[in-house]
Order: sequence, then C-alpha cells, then structure tokens
Amino acid sequence: MSSMPSVADIEAIERATIAAVSPEASEELDGWLLPFDGGTVKRARSAVPLHRSAVDAGTLDRIEDRYDSRQVVPALRLADADCFDSLRAELERRHYVEDHPTCVQIGTARQMRQVAGAGAGALADVDRAPDDAWAALFLGEGFDPVDGAHRVRALARAKGSLYASVRENGRTVAAGAMAFGHGWASVHGMRTDKAHRGRGLAGRVLAGLAQAALTKGFERVFLQVDAQNHPALSLYRRAGFQTHWQYRYWQRQQWPR
Repeated sequence: MSSMPSVADIEAIERATIAAVSPEASEELDGWLLPFDGGTVKRARSAVPLHRSAVDAGTLDRIEDRYDSRQVVPALRLADADCFDSLRAELERRHYVEDHPTCVQIGTARQMRQVAGAGAGALADVDRAPDDAWAALFLGEGFDPVDGAHRVRALARAKGSLYASVRENGRTVAAGAMAFGHGWASVHGMRTDKAHRGRGLAGRVLAGLAQAALTKGFERVFLQVDAQNHPALSLYRRAGFQTHWQYRYWQRQQWPR
C-alpha cells in the first residue's frame, strides 16, 4: 500500500467522492460529511470523516441523531486507520456490522491514458450526459437491476460529470463515468457487458476518460474498487493506480430501544 496522501488531499477526495454520487441531501457535522439518500449506493448514504483523528462517543451520538431524525439507518464509511480503533470498538458495542474493504487508489491521467494499448481510435466515446444505451448496461445480465437503476440515477445527476461508452452494433458494451471536483478527477460506475469481458473494453473506457481529464486540465485521478475484485485491481494496476488506503462500511443492525 502506498504512502498516505496529505491531510488536504484526503479531505478533497472525500468531498469529491460524495459530490460524484450526488446524494439527495447532505450535511456537515463535527468534521464529518453526512450524505442522505434512499438508494443502494453506500457512498451516498454513509457518514465519512474528513480528517484522520480520534472520534469520541459524543460525535457518534450526534451522527446517529441526524440519521435517526431522517428515519435512515445510520452507517459510516471508515478508513482502516489506527486513529479509528476506539470508534470501531464502540460501533461493535452498538451492534454495527462491517463489510469487506474497498481500496482507494490514486493515479495520473497520463498513465491511465496508456492502458488501452492502442491509438486514439480505440478510445471510448465520452459524452456530457448518459444516453439510454449507457444506462441499459447497468441493468443487463450479471448486474443487480435495482442497484443498477440507483447507480445510474446517482451518477447521472452529478454536476459536470462525463460518461464513457464503447458501442458496438447499436449497443453499449462497456461504460464508465468521470466526475471532477476539489482538484481531482475520479472514475465511477465501470461496467462491461458479461458477454464481452476479456476484450480490453474497460481499458478503452479508462483511456477515453483519461483523455477527457487531460483536456479539462486534470492530472490527478482517484477511484474506489472492491478489495476482492481481482480483475479490476489488475486493470487499474496496469493503468498506473496504487492503493493508498482502504475503508469499510459500518451499518447499525438494530434500532435503539
């Protein structure tokens, strides 16, 4: 795992992450971002600290109160950092359950641009808005259609995002999105049609998005990927990305009596 980014970069990445998934509402509280959303996208409905510092039980009480007031089950997104050890112990005491880790990876648009391994003709098309074919890929075979619909809605309503498509015979067979904000470009929603995997299409999506980032003057890029998604990790490694930290989601499993 690579060295930790600066304090300012961590805050910028967390703010950019929330903006990219465009929750229905959000608040700031005691150095935390609190997004609220009724969909399935966990980043859009999990509180996240902007700084790596110890958190007392009182802050957790206030976070829970804000989620309870909206009748939303409290959830947190916590980096695997030592400073949160006491908070994790308190979450376990309060019957929160964690899931498996997600990697936060950082790279550059220039390295990412090279992953397609071909000329400009191999780049995915990049548009200012997602079309119906782009959205349909998230609902296709091998994907959860309910989760896919929520992800399409979240990514489509983010301001200023771009949408990449590899199209064949009138269908979109690979897709992704890129958001811009707080000094960073970020990759989201990478999908490849089940019948077309193993052909390097995701690399063409990354290369198209990288070219768009360079055109807009963004060099630094981050993304988040399931730590168990080995094909994606291999692709992102070839595109020059390195893991800088991991996080896990913690969700309360019962309401207080």
